[in-house]
Amino acid sequence: MITTDDIFRLPENNAAAFETAALALFRIQAAACPPYREYLERLGIEPQQVCEFRRIPFLPIELFKSHEVYCAPEPPEAVFTSSATTGMTPSRHPMRSLALYERAFRGAFRTFYGDPARWSLYALLPNYLRRKGSSLVYMADRLIADCGSGGFYLDDCDALLRDMAADPKPKILLGVSYALWDLAERYAPKLHDTVVMETGGMKGYREEIPKEEFHRILCDAFGVEAIHSEYGMAELTSQAYSQGGNRFRCPAWMRVVCRDVNDPFEPLPAGSRGGLNIVDLANLWSCAFIQTQDVGRVDADGSFVVEGRIDHAEIRGCNLLVQ
Repeated sequence: MITTDDIFRLPENNAAAFETAALALFRIQAAACPPYREYLERLGIEPQQVCEFRRIPFLPIELFKSHEVYCAPEPPEAVFTSSATTGMTPSRHPMRSLALYERAFRGAFRTFYGDPARWSLYALLPNYLRRKGSSLVYMADRLIADCGSGGFYLDDCDALLRDMAADPKPKILLGVSYALWDLAERYAPKLHDTVVMETGGMKGYREEIPKEEFHRILCDAFGVEAIHSEYGMAELTSQAYSQGGNRFRCPAWMRVVCRDVNDPFEPLPAGSRGGLNIVDLANLWSCAFIQTQDVGRVDADGSFVVEGRIDHAEIRGCNLLVQ
């Protein structure tokens, strides 16, 4: 059995150690996670014959909407849900252990930003009481506590800017895309000693525009050189971060693989454009191998760029289990 210590002690840039851990977890989840087991059976996949993590069949992310993707023997401590527009079914990700989730997001944050105590975190997000099922809000709530200063300010931009101006610590302004855009248009505040970090998603509040154009709008309004980004989702336990240029990097227990859009079981070489598959070994009690609806490129060093979304009609494979 793979433990949380095995996952979070994986060394950086050790391809062999990651390969071994990924294949071991794949074989466990192929037997223990009912929707994943059924999916593999319908594909005719024999887990013992898969010898490379890039060749592991990735579970279509839509299955988190229609199936219980969970393989722990006891009930989960929490169930995280995706945000969904009106009429859409949210994804549900049972989380066996909130301690595991906290270890994952704290580990990823420290990898790219160091000790949270040196930062203040200001969140343009709904607070925890208003969005209890959000893994992002849960993460922000705990990181704000770790930082010791900051808070949630989605509906009070005047208080946000006042408190940030009075704060002597380095600051992170973390927000959903539409809220940051609103702040940029209404106030255009010149921020000092501040990292602006967007979490993606206009959620129907604003028009979708190319990421480069959106980041340029924010840079001009806030007077910063680059926009950082957090890449996460309800179906994952871990996060990747971009510290500018929309190029994301993963913690040691997470990898991204690019796949052929027309053949989701065919991985593509470095630099190719295609659908993004995520290996998140911290998904210890659900499924660590997720076929997302994002499209982008993965470079040889493991960093990746998100370029947009794949039209649902282009995704094949998910119909094997979706009823």
